[in-house]
Amino acid sequence: MASRERQVSEAFVSLARSLAAGYDVVDLLSGLVRNCVDILDVGSAGILLADGNGVLHVVAASSEHTRELETFQVQRDEGPCRDCYRTGQPVSVEDLAAAADSWPEFVPHALAAGFRSVHAVPLHLRDTVLGALGLFGQGIGQLNAADLSLATALADVASVALVQDRLTTDWNLLNEQLQAALSSRVVLEQAKGILAQHGNLDMEEAFNALRWYARDHNLKLGQLAASVVARSLPADSVLQHARGRTT
Repeated sequence: MASRERQVSEAFVSLARSLAAGYDVVDLLSGLVRNCVDILDVGSAGILLADGNGVLHVVAASSEHTRELETFQVQRDEGPCRDCYRTGQPVSVEDLAAAADSWPEFVPHALAAGFRSVHAVPLHLRDTVLGALGLFGQGIGQLNAADLSLATALADVASVALVQDRLTTDWNLLNEQLQAALSSRVVLEQAKGILAQHGNLDMEEAFNALRWYARDHNLKLGQLAASVVARSLPADSVLQHARGRTT
């Protein structure tokens, strides 16, 4: 229990420091989904974010495997996170196999990926739903009340990170902020692809290489990714740094 309480405390302290000191939103959200996996009784987590037209995009995931599953939801326009976003209400399914009638394409795909339960909580700014935090369990069962409350709190932190100021009433500015977060995600994926090709890495290893380099050089993840894509920072420099980290 003490270890879990320490993990929760450290997660929120880290998030608070990031918000106070300036942050890269994609890096912060990527850390947040990893915190969900470390702290909550779930095997994987991801965040879907809506653009100005209400189209959902994957903005953070605890693994490439999770990213593929979240992307499948978006492509098929079907699944618990999609429903959570559309209704603005939490979705909790303790046994995915029993929900095949609701999501006939998503459920077989999720079961094949090894997930047996799913929970989703909305990201929102007052009455405006921004997206959804998806939590995927490898076993059948509900999230307990404490975990659900904590997941909701983490989703609220994600919402704060996305809009930067919860008191804003400028919806054009809000849409610009959300679009900036999505654009950063696209550049990050491009940088991961470059590193994966140059270093013969899988996408998760490429993301770790970027994350290590950014943190060790006090750079924002989006800033670093843009430099790699623009070739102003050679991919080999990031790869060599990663090799030094692993050794």
